[in-house]
Amino acid sequence: MNRTENFFVSWEELHRDTRALAHQLMPAKQWQGAIAITRGGMIPAAIIARELNIRLLDTICIKTYDKQDMGETEILKTVDPMFGDGSGFLLIDDLVDTGTTARAVRALVPKARFATVYAKPEGRREVDDFIKEVPQNTWINFPWDMELNYSSPIVDRVEAT
Repeated sequence: MNRTENFFVSWEELHRDTRALAHQLMPAKQWQGAIAITRGGMIPAAIIARELNIRLLDTICIKTYDKQDMGETEILKTVDPMFGDGSGFLLIDDLVDTGTTARAVRALVPKARFATVYAKPEGRREVDDFIKEVPQNTWINFPWDMELNYSSPIVDRVEAT
C-alpha cells in the first residue's frame, strides 16, 4: 500500500533550511542573480537573495499540478532574456518532486545552478543542490499552505476512532 504521509514545515524550519542552502551555495560572488520558480520558490529565493546579497531576481511561472493532481506543464511566464542560458544564475524552488517542473524549467535555463530546499527521490537527479530529502510518498505542507486551527487532545482523537 502506497499511503501518502504528511510532512509539516514551519516558518522557522523553512527559514533555517533555506539559510543552510544559501550557505551551501557559497561563495556568493559567483552568482549574477537568481530566478525563482513560482510560487513555491519565491520565499526561498528571497531568503537566499538576502543571505548571498543577490539583487537581480526574476521569476519563471509554471503550472504542473494542483495538490496531487498532475496536469499538463504550462509555462505562464518565462525568464527575462538577459538571463540567457542561465550561466552564473541560481534557479530556486521549494522542492523537486517527480522532476516534471524541474525538467521544463531546466530546458529554459540549462546552465543555471538549480537549488531546492527539499527533494524527493524521483526528482533528486534534476537539481544540483538541496538540503533535505523526503520520501516520495510524502506531501510537504508548507507554512503558506496552512492555517492555525484548534487541535483536539490526542485522547479525544483516539477515542473517536
